Amino acid sequence: MLAGKIVTIGEILVEIMATTTGEGFLEPQPLIGPFPSGAPAIFIDQVGRLGHPAAIVSAVGDDDFGRLNLDRLAGDGVDVSAVTVHEGAATGSAFVRYRPDGGRAFVYNMRDSAAGRIAATPEAEAVLAQAGHLHVMGSGLPVPAVAAMIRKALPELKAKGGTVSFDPNIRREMLRENGSRAIFQAVLEATDLFLPSGEELSLFSGETGEARAVASLLAAGVKEIVLKRGAGGASHFSRDGRVDRPGFAVTEVDPTGAGDCFGATFLVARRLGRSVDEALRYANAAGAHTVTRQGPMEGSASFAELDRFIAEVE
Repeated sequence: MLAGKIVTIGEILVEIMATTTGEGFLEPQPLIGPFPSGAPAIFIDQVGRLGHPAAIVSAVGDDDFGRLNLDRLAGDGVDVSAVTVHEGAATGSAFVRYRPDGGRAFVYNMRDSAAGRIAATPEAEAVLAQAGHLHVMGSGLPVPAVAAMIRKALPELKAKGGTVSFDPNIRREMLRENGSRAIFQAVLEATDLFLPSGEELSLFSGETGEARAVASLLAAGVKEIVLKRGAGGASHFSRDGRVDRPGFAVTEVDPTGAGDCFGATFLVARRLGRSVDEALRYANAAGAHTVTRQGPMEGSASFAELDRFIAEVE
């Protein structure tokens, strides 16, 4: 195992889901939840479940939703010493309702929640000093304090031989927000492992067409690209060539968190010295396992659990 913790910075929230399908929340709905959530939190929880040293820098409110998340993360092996608990602030939340076509409608409380108060505390600086790898989630970069911490951490981490992974996890319009493109570009320039899906490959390369986009990113210095294809599996690109792995056929219950668990599993497998093909196999299994459970973190799994899952569905 490579030295140092895998660390991420970003939002922690709870997810509460409507049990009916439809459009939005303009009428009373039966609900299920709360479930621990937040893309960085889901990612790092999966890292912890796989037995790799892990930590998150974040903030929650002094409430049941915050304790629910902290208990889950700590129980799964994640260092939560850099998660600030803010009295008088609410933990972030997302209310979710699925549309008949499989799309989702969200009502978020993030900007005014504790997640909007993430800061470079002494505890955060201590955790970042222990990092051997920094995982950056695009969803947190528009938050000024998060962007500032990442800007500071990147050169320090690289100077000591650390590595960086980047999951854009964004909408196109986020790049048009003030200052956003600059921080996204700075992260991309430091990225060793890029984890895009859908249009993100062309969005960050500026090229149309998969082959041209991949070639452009590799030429710019990215060492590995893993293109997530959902149920279709994934493709790995590097200067050594291309590796494709099909997905696993499962019945989808809830897709939230699948990409985060995929990325965490691929990263940990590679840090443990597994081959690209084997890492893709485990990552695809982690994503597929996640979608069979309701709740973003409910499908996180250890390597032993993934081995059993693979044996059942292959």
